[in-house]
Amino acid sequence: MDRYKIIKEVGDGTFGSVWRAIYKHTGEVVAIKKMKRKYYSWDECMNLREVKSLRKMNHPNIVKLKEVIREHDILYFVFEYMDCNLYQLMKDRGKLFSESEVRNWCFQIFQALAYMHQRGYFHRDLKPENLLVTKDIIKIADFGLAREVCSQPPYTEYVSTRWYRAPEVLLQSSVYGSAVDMWAMGAIMAELFTLRPLFPGSSEADEIYKICGVIGSPNQKSWAEGLELANVLKYQFPQFSSANLSVLIPSASEDAISLISSLCSWDPNKRLTAAEALQHPFFQPCFYIPPSLRLRAAAPRTPPSAGIRGALEQRTSRKYSLTLSDTKPASKSPSVKIHAPLSAGVQRKVEMDKQETNRNDKLVKSSAKQYKYRPPAAGTSPVKLVRTSSAISDTAEKLARTTIAAAGRQQVRPPPMKAGGWHGRSDLLARSHEMPLARNFSRKVPG
Repeated sequence: MDRYKIIKEVGDGTFGSVWRAIYKHTGEVVAIKKMKRKYYSWDECMNLREVKSLRKMNHPNIVKLKEVIREHDILYFVFEYMDCNLYQLMKDRGKLFSESEVRNWCFQIFQALAYMHQRGYFHRDLKPENLLVTKDIIKIADFGLAREVCSQPPYTEYVSTRWYRAPEVLLQSSVYGSAVDMWAMGAIMAELFTLRPLFPGSSEADEIYKICGVIGSPNQKSWAEGLELANVLKYQFPQFSSANLSVLIPSASEDAISLISSLCSWDPNKRLTAAEALQHPFFQPCFYIPPSLRLRAAAPRTPPSAGIRGALEQRTSRKYSLTLSDTKPASKSPSVKIHAPLSAGVQRKVEMDKQETNRNDKLVKSSAKQYKYRPPAAGTSPVKLVRTSSAISDTAEKLARTTIAAAGRQQVRPPPMKAGGWHGRSDLLARSHEMPLARNFSRKVPG
């Protein structure tokens, strides 16, 4: 610890205190978390959930653990330094956040959650105090209660601050998963819009009462498993109909209300996952979703770029000219404009169909004519053709019969070939794919 100069204490929690410090060698500002209990072996330190989870994760929206130090049986975590947490930002706020600010922060948090959940961890203690902010960057911190998704239940009953605790945890379910993080995000998102907690319960029973007053009481259809959990505890849900979230959160848009409703669902199986939340219409104005976070079943939201479209058309035009080279010179084949606008695709298809029809007419008319012998070009080996006079006369007779039969009935023409072999999907490039888009509350509340 001699390498660091302690400046001041910036936070104090149940398991440790956080200090602002400077790394003497580089002058970098860091945050040092000093654990309150003592650790007598290095293996004991390395087996802590916070250490195990953070060592496996590297994401721009997850706070970075820089170093772990054990000195005189005291454990220190050295983190990157962030200016403040989200609760401090809301507490000192004189006016509401704009929707673009809420969208930017939530988008970053959902990216971090998607990354975390995909790697088999869920946080279990999401709250404004554990979301650190520097300017417009936000990061998830405090992984002391983080758990692996694949770990064996039963899990701890107390997992998060009560106001952000999921209903299945409030009803003491021993089995839960990453959906508890999604419930917490729904409550945090609503709080960002109003600067007031959505479910400020003073006890577990009062918390459930507050939840029922907002999203309505659960029933057999909405959450049958929750009713069974309540029966085990001999608890009876208060009867409420759902409130209008647009009235409770007047500054939120219709898309924001839709997302909050999808996150704050009684049944954890009906809540959006982090990856699904990123594709909600609320985040449409944000920058693109990284491919690793998209749903596997989802198709690209935008049509191909001009460069990709040009390359496809160039390839299809080459295939088209090669196909017709046996029957017609390539110079007379329909030209395909590589950089033509996409709106010209229909016109180009019509022109190609017309030329294809004319070509078929000429082929039918010329089919009755006898082919003339053409000598091979210089430098090429001649092909030996052995024909008897009777074979030639038989061929002429067959062609004559074909001509007479063709005159008596309508010639069935093959369907026009489309460049590149799209097999009737002429609108493939012209169509974009659809894609499955002043606080008055005390923060110190008993568990």
